[in-house]
Amino acid sequence: MPFWGRLIWTLMFLSLTAVNAQDSKDNTHSHGGAKTAQPNVVNIWPQIPFVRGKDLCQYHDAYGRTKSAQMSELTQTIRSLIREGVDSRNIVNLLNVMDDQINRQRSIASSSPGMDVMLAGSVKASLDRVYRERSPQVRKFNFFNPAPMNELLRLMRDPQKQVAWDPKLIHSLSGVAYGTYSYAPSCRGDMVVTLHVDLTCGHTYHFQAQGFPEQVMQNIGQQIFETFQQTQFPSKVKIGTKNLELVGAPGTTIGKAPSTRSAEMACKAIQARLPTADEYEYLSNLGDWNGGVHCSRNKLWAMEGNKVMAPDLPNPSPIRPMTEFPGQEFSYYCVR
Repeated sequence: MPFWGRLIWTLMFLSLTAVNAQDSKDNTHSHGGAKTAQPNVVNIWPQIPFVRGKDLCQYHDAYGRTKSAQMSELTQTIRSLIREGVDSRNIVNLLNVMDDQINRQRSIASSSPGMDVMLAGSVKASLDRVYRERSPQVRKFNFFNPAPMNELLRLMRDPQKQVAWDPKLIHSLSGVAYGTYSYAPSCRGDMVVTLHVDLTCGHTYHFQAQGFPEQVMQNIGQQIFETFQQTQFPSKVKIGTKNLELVGAPGTTIGKAPSTRSAEMACKAIQARLPTADEYEYLSNLGDWNGGVHCSRNKLWAMEGNKVMAPDLPNPSPIRPMTEFPGQEFSYYCVR
């Protein structure tokens, strides 16, 4: 097994063994006897290995057309060369030279080392940029990088040495990330990159994007941020002196209902209620990245008592009776 394969499996095994019973107790809470995992900060091993996959450009170039289509294209090329005055005896040699030149350029471009290093660095930089722009109060996705781990990594590169891994050193490690990349079928210099995040709790996440090498990881960095930073239900927030728990809607996070009464009954079915106007506003100010829920202005939000909050109708008040919106659909989530 290659070095990175051994590293990933070793880290995953030791991370699992490092979790004790007290951590499990602290990371869960109970409602009616059922335990639900609390959203935690995810610490990922800092090294992200990337493996090059199948060259989709060459694959589609060879198999993306039928044999008859390829022969037709070749025939047109030969006719064009003859019209330009090329000696028919030299056509085959000329075509081979042109084909070899293209293959040589692709070989030089793909053989230069460092693509994996650039992709790993780009995803970290892209993710940090998103965090700087959004500025959430708590960063929920981090790269775990203690000095003792780096020393162990250096020692593990020598296959002749037996490294004694101490589970306590990676107690805070949540999982590992690794990826694959290949040249895109468009053959225009862009790449298809897939990043996998495997957590010790058993959850796995997969992100994919396509673009030029210097830009493709921007999309993946945004996906990682939205996946791990977005409010995970249930979520607890403090409003003044009271604690409020966001439990979402039955079967989903943000529900849709044909009436405020229907939304109210759905919340009661899970021992919860609809938010008040002040709670909607406060949670919207927290936003999707700090444990709240942004109330989009193009939506109508259900309230108790056949009331509706319409953020895009602030005057004289965004709180309106449901009768003003016949036939409309109402968004909602439940709280306790």
